[in-house]
Formats: sequence, C-alpha cells, structure tokens
Amino acid sequence: MKSITELDLQYAHRFYGFKGEAQFLHGHTGILTIEVEDSINPGVNMVFPCNEIKKTAWEVLQNFDHALVLREDDPLLPAILDVYEKQGIRNGAPTNTMKGPSFKTELATAYPECRLVVTKETMTVEGFIKIVYDLLKDKLNISKLSFTSGVNAASCDFTTKNKIDRCPLCGIALAEDGTCPKCGYKGQGF
Repeated sequence: MKSITELDLQYAHRFYGFKGEAQFLHGHTGILTIEVEDSINPGVNMVFPCNEIKKTAWEVLQNFDHALVLREDDPLLPAILDVYEKQGIRNGAPTNTMKGPSFKTELATAYPECRLVVTKETMTVEGFIKIVYDLLKDKLNISKLSFTSGVNAASCDFTTKNKIDRCPLCGIALAEDGTCPKCGYKGQGF
C-alpha cells in the first residue's frame, strides 16, 4: 500500500544552452508528489504518516524553495556569487530563515545561506526527480515521484527496497538507536 503527499516549491532557474524561452531566467511553482510504499504499520494502521513524509522531505528540499537553481557551468553563476559577495549575503543574512541543511551529491549542491542550488544537469522536471530520489532514497521507501512545474510534468516509478523500522505508536521511522524521535517509544531489541 502507499501513502502519498505533496510539496509546493517556488524557485527560479533557466536552461543554459537551450534555444527557446527557457533560456531566460524565470520562476515556477512546482508541485512534487511523493508516494511511499510499505506494509501497513499495525500500530497506527497506515504505511507512513503523510505529514511525516512531508517533514522528512522538506528538511532537505526546502533548499529548493525560493531559491535560484543554476547548472554548474552556467556563466550566470559566478556573476550571481559576485553580486552576493558585494552585498554581503553570500554567506547568509539574519533575514534568511528559509533554509535546510546544506548538501552535496553527485547531482546537486545546496548553498542554503544564499538560497542557491547548483546542479550538474539542467533542472528540468525529469532532472529534479533524479535529484529528489537521490536525496531521499535512504530516508523513505519511495515508489513514485511526480513533479509538475508550469506546463511540464514527469513521473518515475521506483522499486522499494528499504527496511525501515517504524514506531507502533505514531508510525514514523525509528532512529538508529531504536527510539522514536516523535514520541520517545523505545523498540525492542535495541
């Protein structure tokens, strides 16, 4: 069975090297749908609480919200960083409260202090799905991701393979030490 949740993301990007309207810097409202598959947790009668899926995903994906997303070879990138440096905001500002932990993967690097994500490939809807799966595959049993941005949409199905121990009281993933980070339940055998 599946639990399904959605996240809205506001971001700006461009398709560097593309011959068409998308070559210009522009913004989008994107809707990411995450489908998590597993057995029904008998304690709470659900696969995974949707608000916890959203919380787990948002911890990392908030770096894309209200951010500029550029490909690593885009000539705008050094210019943007130079402007941020001159403004004194390259390393953050007290008013920047919409940020998650920085990350660096093979596909993308987040610089949350300056609301910037640098990608290896152009961030199309398909490219975003690849990035999201890479960031969340070890945290959730993702069976499908769909992303809609403007008139563009893509989806991809995945084979779930994780064994995630979940709390019988609230359904969320137990920490490595077998305790529930939400309610404090302590799993047996830990």
